[in-house]
Amino acid sequence: MKSLAILAALVLATPAGAQVLGSDAAACSAGGGPAILAQVLGLKDRKGRIKLELYPATEGDFLKDDDALVAQGKTFRRVWTAIPASGAVQVCIRVPRPGRYALLVTHDRDGKNKFNFFADGAGFVGAGKLGMSRPRLDQAVVDVGTGTVDRAVRMQYLHGLGGFGPMKGGA
Repeated sequence: MKSLAILAALVLATPAGAQVLGSDAAACSAGGGPAILAQVLGLKDRKGRIKLELYPATEGDFLKDDDALVAQGKTFRRVWTAIPASGAVQVCIRVPRPGRYALLVTHDRDGKNKFNFFADGAGFVGAGKLGMSRPRLDQAVVDVGTGTVDRAVRMQYLHGLGGFGPMKGGA
């Protein structure tokens, strides 16, 4: 009966027909606790999978090696999910407690679990084109309260010498 209530809450909390994806999906249901629901927009295609990574919102820790963060007792979480053939791509990642975090979303198009600069995409909650530079912390910061915070993430892909930028059209 409890699982039926969780399923009903997920259906009510998302747009019609949309499914919350990822191993942390239940955290984005009503009463699920602090979490980020990433609305992934502008995918180049529907190949591969999506990865969300949660970092401390500090310059020194943003995009730092996950093993180093864990060894230091700092926040790091990762959620993978397949990309649905159609429809909205909404991925949930729980956070350990309310606070400020940095969120990175990547589109692993070839399934090799290693970022391919020439094929894969990256996205953040902040506005602006990535270009050829390393993402800035302010492009990735999310403030999370006791519930679920919903954030749009526009994916960006390499466009020749212009660097990373959003797709025109997207899947």
